Amino acid sequence: MTKSDNTAILLINCPDKSGILATVTDFITVNGGNILYLDQWVDREDGLFFMRVEWDLEHFKIPRDRINEYFDTLIAGRLNMTFYLHFRDIKPRMAIFVSKMSHCLYDLLARVASGEWNVEVPVIISNHPDLQHVAEEFHIPYKIFPINKDNKEELEPQEIALLDELKVDFIVLARYMQVLSSDFINHYPNRIINIHHSSLPAFMGAKPYHQAHARGVKLIGATCHYVTADLDAGPIIEQDVVHITHKDTVENLVRKGRDIEKIVLSRGVAKHLNHKVLAFNNRTVVFD
Repeated sequence: MTKSDNTAILLINCPDKSGILATVTDFITVNGGNILYLDQWVDREDGLFFMRVEWDLEHFKIPRDRINEYFDTLIAGRLNMTFYLHFRDIKPRMAIFVSKMSHCLYDLLARVASGEWNVEVPVIISNHPDLQHVAEEFHIPYKIFPINKDNKEELEPQEIALLDELKVDFIVLARYMQVLSSDFINHYPNRIINIHHSSLPAFMGAKPYHQAHARGVKLIGATCHYVTADLDAGPIIEQDVVHITHKDTVENLVRKGRDIEKIVLSRGVAKHLNHKVLAFNNRTVVFD
């Protein structure tokens, strides 16, 4: 662990009132913490306060295994505050789910292998054998669960058992083409990240880029979001678009679409890894 990794991060939301910022920062500074990053936002319409703060633990007086307890007792309880405490030096464990498309998978694994992300990938799970060779290239176990609508109730508990055994913190659906059950999703609230083309819902169903081409659209894009039981309607983490013209063929749209999908997915995963996303009421506050 480097000195720069010895930090704590708090994500906070609560009803807005005067003095919250001072109360939280005083808790940190009075106990010897040096604040490295602070961002806050007030939703004036709903009267809600949101905050992300990161501080150096080198001289912090409260033992790290007691910070959660102290903060809850001294501050969160009396301010009706929901909070999440993270430590920079703890490496999250990310499972990747795939089907047959490899572009998002390769992009994610390249970022892990290059050291861009501080994350472990203990397993890649698929409902098809097609991408096993990619897992082998990166020396990651590849587990096949041939899930379909008829055997989902039987196989999903086996997947959950494996994820629990591997102590997986969150899941990335890298163009995984099976719909997860509500029971599966409830095991990982705001910890399953998905990518889809942002043509939805205008071009629902199969071949969205073919539909977009037929309509002569001028923008295509992608949306990265947390998965909820309401299909493709979870809290949005990241979105982007790419311009197209009448000169673009369907093949060009597919290529450009895959490029923007992998970029937007990786941006969303990076924000999740850096604890910069706070989901609330099916929306997100994404801190800088």
